[in-house]
Order: sequence, then C-alpha cells, then structure tokens
Amino acid sequence: MASNADAEALFAAHQPGLLRYLRRAVGSAETARDLTQDVFVRIARAGGLPPTDDERRAWIFRIARNLAIDHRRRHEVRFTAGAAPLKDVRRPASQDTSAAVNEALASLDPLDRDVFLMREVAGLSYSEVAAACDLSDASVRSRLHRARLALRALLQNPIAALLGTHHKA
Repeated sequence: MASNADAEALFAAHQPGLLRYLRRAVGSAETARDLTQDVFVRIARAGGLPPTDDERRAWIFRIARNLAIDHRRRHEVRFTAGAAPLKDVRRPASQDTSAAVNEALASLDPLDRDVFLMREVAGLSYSEVAAACDLSDASVRSRLHRARLALRALLQNPIAALLGTHHKA
C-alpha cells in the first residue's frame, strides 16, 4: 500500500488537473469529484508507486481514464453530437460557448478526446499521455493534431454565431 503521506502529496499535486480532465471526460462536475476520490482511493491501496514523477502522473491519469471509461459504460453515457441547442436568451454567452465545446468534444473519437483532454486540459506531456493511453508518442501527436483540427472545424460556426449575436446592437 502507498503511504498516506504519498497519497496526500499526490492528491495535492494532481487533484486539480484530474478534476479538470474528468469533468470534461464524464460531463458532470459531481461525478468528476467522485471519480477523483476513487482515483486516490486506488492509489492509497496500490502496492507501490512508479519511481519517477512522469511515470506516476501517467499512472494516475491511466487510473482516471479507466474509471471514466467504466463510468460511461455503467451509466450508458452516450457522447453523441446532436443538433446545436437552441440559444437560451437568459443564458450567458460563456455557457453557450461551454455547451458548444462540450458538444464538439463529444463528437470526437473517445481515444482522441482523452488524448486531447489529457494534453490540453490536464497539461500532461506527450510521453505522459502516451503512457496513460498505451500509445506511442507519435500516435499521441497524430491523434492530438486530428482532434485539434476536428475541434477547430466543429467550433468555427458556433463561435462565430455567438460572436455575431453579441456584436450586434
């Protein structure tokens, strides 16, 4: 078992990034908090920790990714891109932007989405993402590039529409 001090130090160092990653991966802040706690319960029960910081970070995110995948399977969460939601005039533009980003992320291949979220939301290095997702560094770079292009294409019109509606007097 990992010592409580080890688990607490890892929690302090990695909880914010894990929470951001899991929030986007499962689509719920409450579920993300629960899964983040589950990650650290598993760490506390682990027989030992990987020797380097990079290996520990990749290992932690592999645990988080597996928990997110299991959660989506258990709860039959479907990441599907549907028609754009109708604009709610009472909702701030930031919520519309967030909804557009969530919808665009949902339309990505699940592995591409995880690679993108680990790199861009959680801040993992290419090698950490590769280790967490069982990929080569080259595959991570390729998947990240593909995800960025897809997101750019998917978000171009919704963002332009949001900007256009807010610049008109």
